[in-house]
Amino acid sequence: MPNPLIDLLTEKGTLLADGATGTNLFNMGLMSGDAPELWNTDEPKKIEKLYSDSVDAGCDLFLTNSFGANASRLKLHSAEKRAHELSRVAAELGREVADRANRTVIVAGSVGPTGDIMEPVGTLSHAIAVEIFHETADGLKEGGADVGWLETISAPEEYRAAAEGFSLAGLAWCGTMSFDTAGRTMMGLTSADMVKMVDELGDHAPLGFGANCGTGASDLLRTVLGFVAQGPERPIIAKGNAGVPKYVDGHIHYDGTPALMADYAVMARACGARIVGGCCGTQPEHLRLMREALDTRTMDHPPTLDEIVDRLGAFSSTVDGTEANQPEGRRSTRRRRRAV
Repeated sequence: MPNPLIDLLTEKGTLLADGATGTNLFNMGLMSGDAPELWNTDEPKKIEKLYSDSVDAGCDLFLTNSFGANASRLKLHSAEKRAHELSRVAAELGREVADRANRTVIVAGSVGPTGDIMEPVGTLSHAIAVEIFHETADGLKEGGADVGWLETISAPEEYRAAAEGFSLAGLAWCGTMSFDTAGRTMMGLTSADMVKMVDELGDHAPLGFGANCGTGASDLLRTVLGFVAQGPERPIIAKGNAGVPKYVDGHIHYDGTPALMADYAVMARACGARIVGGCCGTQPEHLRLMREALDTRTMDHPPTLDEIVDRLGAFSSTVDGTEANQPEGRRSTRRRRRAV
């Protein structure tokens, strides 16, 4: 079926997605340990600003403040019965911001992991997981989200459960996983494994898929190259962190400058990604330079692994998770080259 995301992607070729939710909300006063989703009703003006900042920076797409708006995660804050409401309001606020823009902007309903481990390793059953994701997806759809956006998933079982949940809600979706363990997800999935899994979802398959978060922009681009090597037909998403996290003065700081993220955006597109954005640490100043770079710069070839390291810094591991196409002699201890 037609979808505004696919229509805009067809029109523009490449879309700029937004940056971090948590980083920017912490800058607005969110305290560690608080549930950001509660701000949808408690601090709606701040959530509108979060969205508006992305639109003003030139993003074609932004994610709603609903990453943890599921019953499992909200239970930690005694708000499990508000999952549908908080998801709906997150999308309603986003819809208002997008509709005020003087161009088409996609509202993507963010859906994060449940925080539980699925059977047989853990206790979360497939049926309950589907129900959890369905509730969140239904709230996002009711609130006006154009598309659901699954992110930061590690387990294939959870990805499949979410796919069913989106289908039950009748909400088209995209879905990314986090490849943060030597080129694999925490549960061991490789980039090639993900392409195969997505293809096997059939009627539940996402509009697009890819990677987000992880350990830095360099690793994420190596994962994107792994996707492309499989020849997928669906659009690929790259949403990498703004550099590498470091503990500075009592808080986490990401060392990726706006200039580095501009380089990353151009290289992500050259790697084969069609939706490019940032994740942890990515702020409006990063997004503005990413927008400018995508509009004014080109790269006429997919970057080699050496080019990625030279521009964005070293990989966190010597392997890409597939035990194939490994860079000879690559060492993760090579000094990062900072953009200045």
